Amino acid sequence: PADQNKFAVVITGISGEESYTKKFAEWTNKLREALTGQLGFAEEKVFVLTEKPEGEERRSTAEGVRQLFVELKNSLKADNQLFIFFIGHGSFVDKVAKFNLVGPDLAVNDYAVMLNALPSKNIVVVNMASASGEFVKPLAGEGRVIITATRSGMEQNATRFPEFFIGALGNPEADADKNGRVSVFEAFEYAAKMTDNGFKQKGILATEHALLEDNGDGKGHEKPEEGDGTLSKLIYFDSLPQQQAGGDPALAKLYSERMRLEGEIGRLKGRKAQMTEDDFDNELEKLLVELATLNQTIKASKK
Repeated sequence: PADQNKFAVVITGISGEESYTKKFAEWTNKLREALTGQLGFAEEKVFVLTEKPEGEERRSTAEGVRQLFVELKNSLKADNQLFIFFIGHGSFVDKVAKFNLVGPDLAVNDYAVMLNALPSKNIVVVNMASASGEFVKPLAGEGRVIITATRSGMEQNATRFPEFFIGALGNPEADADKNGRVSVFEAFEYAAKMTDNGFKQKGILATEHALLEDNGDGKGHEKPEEGDGTLSKLIYFDSLPQQQAGGDPALAKLYSERMRLEGEIGRLKGRKAQMTEDDFDNELEKLLVELATLNQTIKASKK
């Protein structure tokens, strides 16, 4: 069943050339099909903005993006999960990073303001455009995962990362821990590895280096073990609570709450270095007690 707790926004920018028009459209369609066909996203909660909209799609203009975020502000709840994907070209001029839309572009600080206005803090941003590395610091925050195809605004070549990241969704090859699910972290690692391998096989210098940031410090890493990765390992694209509950809404809510608590524990562990030992132990103990109690409730509900 579709998971009513999840929302997705796909913003596909202006292509500039016919070859990119075709490629961006292909990636957009594959992403939408994966979200609604494999991963449990409700079709009415997947919003697609493109250069040449068809059907329920919207045009990817600055006005269109702003209007959608106003709608999200009014419809999202605090515990909802929001995934935002950028497909297209980016720019970095006069130290200002932008994503190229139809007509005037929006700068990264515009997106930061719109994200900060949303009631939900559970947000995953995947900017797969060129020059996207400059989106990491302004968009970082507690509860957020920020992924970019490049490590800076100076990497301005068209990116290959989107092909592999979208291809990772629901792909057993990306499931590194073989638990039958692909986490945000696993999709990032798979796409980064495949992108790098592509450059190596052609014997050319890599023009893009993907980053991941999920501890809120605004510093992305190519190798997440250097300081990030804890939160993104706990966020999955599919909807296990819905599957586990077998259509029981009350039980699905309990499973969702368990995933939320597991996420809180993961985020707490990510902040351990900035906390005193006593504060960390006290908060961890509280969350573990809540988790144990919830597990007992789930067990009793299944009898």
